[in-house]
Amino acid sequence: MQTLVGGKIQYAVQRPAPFKTALYMIGLLMILFSISLVPPIAVAWWYDGYDVVLPFAQSMAAMLTTGLLCWLPVCRFKADLRNRDGFVVVVMFWFLLSLLGALPFILSKHPHMPLVDAVFETASGLTTTGATILSGLDALPKAILYYRAQLNFLGGMGIVVLAVALLPMLGIGGMQLYKAETPGPMKDEKLTPRITETAKNLWYIYVGLNVVCILSFWVAGMSFFDAICHSFATLALGGFSTHDASIGYFQSPAIEWIAGVFSLVAAINFALFFLAWRTRSLKVIFHDAEFKFCMGVMGGIIAATCLYLYHSGKFSLWDAIHHGFFQAASIITDNGLTAAGYPGDWPFVVPLLLLLGSFFGGCVGSTCGGIKAFRFLLLFKQSWREIRLLIRPAAQMAVKVGNRPMADRVMQAVWGFYFLYILSYCFFSLALATTGVDLVTAFGSVAGCLNNMGVGLGATAANFAPLNDAATWLLTLSMLVGRLEVFPLLLLFVPDFWN
Repeated sequence: MQTLVGGKIQYAVQRPAPFKTALYMIGLLMILFSISLVPPIAVAWWYDGYDVVLPFAQSMAAMLTTGLLCWLPVCRFKADLRNRDGFVVVVMFWFLLSLLGALPFILSKHPHMPLVDAVFETASGLTTTGATILSGLDALPKAILYYRAQLNFLGGMGIVVLAVALLPMLGIGGMQLYKAETPGPMKDEKLTPRITETAKNLWYIYVGLNVVCILSFWVAGMSFFDAICHSFATLALGGFSTHDASIGYFQSPAIEWIAGVFSLVAAINFALFFLAWRTRSLKVIFHDAEFKFCMGVMGGIIAATCLYLYHSGKFSLWDAIHHGFFQAASIITDNGLTAAGYPGDWPFVVPLLLLLGSFFGGCVGSTCGGIKAFRFLLLFKQSWREIRLLIRPAAQMAVKVGNRPMADRVMQAVWGFYFLYILSYCFFSLALATTGVDLVTAFGSVAGCLNNMGVGLGATAANFAPLNDAATWLLTLSMLVGRLEVFPLLLLFVPDFWN
């Protein structure tokens, strides 16, 4: 494009319309995701028969067609991702995938779900929330149960992070997508010079831990199919089980201990696992300030849970320890697997404590939901700094984490996120109450969905089927807001973002 400035002709590169970049990227992502329906088709063919294979095959065709319709009109266009494009693509892809990923639930004869319920179930799986509307899981086709677990698996490390590892094969960089999708206040830090290698290393660690978890469940007494599905749910902290009674179905303390331990493992920053592997030492994990703070808080809540269960007379000492450890670890880390009649048969103060603990979540860079330990650590240190400044107003005190001063920009981002997160929680809770839901159910359900934890209170303690359609849509949106950590979604409604 030529422009006349001061009598001279200047040349500028004219960028293509931004929507072309979005169409190009979303088309490719949908084509890639359609391939993920091959494993459920294989499971359906092996276990269930043609009637179950067909809905998955039709869904795969629909996703592939949608991806091609988006991509083919702009396939000759070279995608040049900017930060803004990254946020647009991530938000649009999560919403579109929640809709198209619901097709197997809609097209299947058993279960045959209406649109609102199918989208809720799909969003719950992808965001690793684990809230479900389905009942009678023990009688469902194996392919449906596996598909739910696979949604947890893919959503755990982040679908877009997986795409970042694959897009360079197509000649497309992915830093903007990685920054838009990856949660946490320290998004710009990379484990390796190339963002592709970072994404690949995270997925290698994630898959490796899943293999170890599968073998552990299998040795402890699960069938291999159950071990795979529950491993996907546990490492992703997604909470989808293959049984209505969840982990309680197995009546096995060993399985509960394994699930609790791997829930805590999944709550650790996966970057620390990579650094530990590279340095061949676990010191990098145990010396990390966020890890120590996170495990300290979680250890305190777990101990309080075990002590209260024993003191209340609900369980014997040993049962209080193993049920308390598993259930507290599962809820605080936003896993959501349950046992021993939780939460309905437990003293109300324990589910309430754990529900509040679900806001804490785990470390940044983990598969947890919630606000994250690093943000709480910064908020705690900032609050302590303000107390000290009241005593010595002229003192120069920096907020430090592991002897590393935190920039004011990071602190501002943490305070902004905390405000918007609590505001979102209040908004969704009040909105849910307007649909006719009682307050305990409203506040408990929103906490379970916004924190991506999946276990509600009141009417949704067992599952979320009792809610009306309006409430179900609101909770579906709250899951996506929690998974995207508020900012990417809100950015789309800010006029300056589009200028």
